Amino acid sequence: MHSAALAKYKSELIQGIQAGISIAIGYFPVAIAFGLLAERTGLSIAETVMMSAIVFAGAAQYMSLSLIAAHVGAWEIIMTTFIVNIRHFLMSASLNEKVEKDSIWIKALYGFGVTDETYAVAAVRQEMVTAPYMFGLCLMAYSSWVINSGIGYIVGENLPAFLQESMGIALYALFIGLLVPSLKKHRKIIVLALLSAVINSVLLTTGRLSIGWSIALSSLFSSVVVECIFRKLEVQQDE
Repeated sequence: MHSAALAKYKSELIQGIQAGISIAIGYFPVAIAFGLLAERTGLSIAETVMMSAIVFAGAAQYMSLSLIAAHVGAWEIIMTTFIVNIRHFLMSASLNEKVEKDSIWIKALYGFGVTDETYAVAAVRQEMVTAPYMFGLCLMAYSSWVINSGIGYIVGENLPAFLQESMGIALYALFIGLLVPSLKKHRKIIVLALLSAVINSVLLTTGRLSIGWSIALSSLFSSVVVECIFRKLEVQQDE
């Protein structure tokens, strides 16, 4: 009985690792780019790797770099990245309906590894999602992100000076590259981006808030307003 359970555990773990290979490959260029930009922003290699190891959230880490470059305070960065990552509550709640019953500590452990990509892979699995499967899946994604962040930093240190200077521009180019495809598909995101930009500009003009708190508050307020407006429009259309 024990050997059968161990065999099943190994099988599920291997399936998770195999499912995570594609995510690991996909993370490679993004993590390398993060390491390059972190080096340009002024982080040490230890800070870069630790951020990837502890935070493990691509969009939030990229946003943190831009805020660090703007000399924003720690609490403002924490608040802003919390807002960016608030979708993880919904993903985790949704995935909890599909995973097998386990102790809360086991779920919390592999829940740390839930990202947009690992959630998508686990959510479409036909079978019940088990803890060893999630551990294997998240291990591949996590190790790729952390290791390649460090590699990107080392590569950035050895780039010619003129290329290192250009990495500051690359950070803004990356945000534009992430935003534009979404703007083409979703009208809500266009309204959200415009409203957030307007509110942020107004808050900064008053001079009463720092850049970090201005970004955090404008993001939170615009998200609530836009969601309420579009929900109301959907209700009216249904009626």
